[in-house]
Order: sequence, then C-alpha cells, then structure tokens
Amino acid sequence: MDTPPSPGRYVLYGGLGSPYSMKMRAVLRYRRLPHDWVQLGTPEGLDVLTLVKVPVIPVLRFPDGRHANDSTPLVRELERLHPGARSEVPDDPAQAFITALLEDMADEWGTKAMFLYRWLRERDQRQTSDWLAFDRLAGEGLEAIRGHATRFRDRQVGRMALVGCTPANAPLVEASADRVMALLEAHVTGERFLFGSRPSVADFAWMGQLSQLANDPTACEHLRERFPFVLRWLMHLDDASGVDGTWRRPEAPTSPAIAGLLAIAAEVYFPFLEANAAAIAAGQDTFAFEAWGMRYEQGTFRYQVRCLAELRDAYRSLPAAARERVDADLPAAARAALGRG
Repeated sequence: MDTPPSPGRYVLYGGLGSPYSMKMRAVLRYRRLPHDWVQLGTPEGLDVLTLVKVPVIPVLRFPDGRHANDSTPLVRELERLHPGARSEVPDDPAQAFITALLEDMADEWGTKAMFLYRWLRERDQRQTSDWLAFDRLAGEGLEAIRGHATRFRDRQVGRMALVGCTPANAPLVEASADRVMALLEAHVTGERFLFGSRPSVADFAWMGQLSQLANDPTACEHLRERFPFVLRWLMHLDDASGVDGTWRRPEAPTSPAIAGLLAIAAEVYFPFLEANAAAIAAGQDTFAFEAWGMRYEQGTFRYQVRCLAELRDAYRSLPAAARERVDADLPAAARAALGRG
C-alpha cells in the first residue's frame, strides 16, 4: 500500500474515464483541498477497492485514514468537514434543494448518455476500451492492453440492456442529452455557472458526465459541431481553483437554463425514478415508461429508489418559505412526484 498522506491531505483514487471521478477531482480542485490523484491502474488504486463496501471508483481517502466512495455522500461529507466560502452548495435553501435535484439527475440519468455514446457504436467501443485498458495497464505491453480492452468491452456492451443504453432507448437518451446541452450552451455565454458566477455541485455533476462525451469520438464530434461552448465550459470546470464568485440572488428571476432543466426532471427524470421504484415494489426485474412520445425500458436498480426517497425527504424538510419558492419553479408533475411517498 502507498505511504500515508501528510496531515490534512486527501487521496482520490479514480480514473479519467469515470465521470464520477472527474466530478470529485473538480470539486477537490475548486475547494482547494490538498489532495493527490491516483490513477486506478496503479497497484495502490487497485488495492484500495478492497477497503470499501462496493468496489467502484472514485474512492476518497480522508486525512484520518478512512476510505469512502459514492460521489454525492463524499461531497456532503466534505461540506461538513470544510464549511466555508468555497462551498459548492448555495446558501439559500431553495437554491440548495434545486442544486441537489440537478446533481441527482446528472448522476443517475445524465450518465445514460455517457454509457450510450461510449458503447453503442463500434468506433467508440474500440477507442474507449483501448484507452481504459491503457489507463489500467500502461507500460505492461500492447498485448496485455488489447487483451484487457477486449474483455472489458465485452462486459460493458453486455450490460447495455441492464442500464437502459440500447438502440431502442437511444432516441430518448440522446434527445434529453441534447436538450440539456442546448440549455447549457445558451446559458454559459451569459452566466458562468448554473447558480451564479461560482460553480455548484450541480455544475460539477453535469461536468463529470459530459466530460466523457468530450473525449469519446462520436460524442466529441457532436459537441464540437452543436455545443462548442459547452465543450469549452467543461474544460474551465475541470480546474476552477482560481474561480471566485457569488451565488445568484435568491430573488432574481429563474434562469431559462434552470427552468429548462427542471422541466426535463419533471418530464423524464421523475417518471424514470417512479417507474423503477414501482417495479421494485412489485417484485419486477425490469420497468418501462414513456416520455416525449418515446418508450424507455431497463432493469431495476435499488440504489435509485434511495435517490427518490432522499429527494422527497429533502423536499419535505424545506422551510415553508423556501418550499414555496421551490414550488414556484417546479413544474406540477415534479411537485406531485416529490409529494408522493
């Protein structure tokens, strides 16, 4: 195992091809928290997966020696440990709730576009599997890299139906991704981030997912052609350690970007979460729903039941005045979904 970090220093074990790793690295950079980045392929990066309950990256080692993963709880723990001026959660409780909702949508629905673009087409499968194998086995020889790439590619392509990234689901996944990026493209030329001139955790969550589209062949071409400012915005967010700014005034009119993202949540994300939860409650292995006239089907995931429950708990816990302001921004379908359960 590697040597312990110096006092006050974090170690983030992740991978360049992991959207959640990119999200967490950007958060640590923005918050100016001293840290080391350890690529998954090193012996240290592989060993650390045995120290967490679910062996997935990123894994964060805290200065006290404990290890944890799952980006949203990690962000919240950093907020608890390091309250202060460089928080990525707005002070206003209404904005903080919307930030959490948009972060959750990025992590649980936005990731569909990443997985779909990466593994649907042969050219993307080939490059991405080669790159991810290189990340793990750099220096071990081309034969080892290519062998690992083939095995990893087969495994990921085999999971596409389970996670909903199939040709049949592609129209809805791609349409929702394009709508998100169109909203961001129009927004970032007039306002740097979603909630003002400083980045929020929602910005970092979408940056994590879209950072992968910026690297994979088909998706990168798509961004360059249709959303060039989003592509550049992602590069800015990767290291925002030099960014200072302020939150949007709570009384300011809701931006078209926030209104549009909340509409996507109401029309796509909450139907997705509720259909999954209902299927699990009924003992089913798969679920389906329809949005924007398009059908979507995939395997059930218990983790996303927890996501829905946590959003509902956070909504119910809002102070009355903050909830009134949230309700003014949420479409009726989103308010209904949050009020159920």
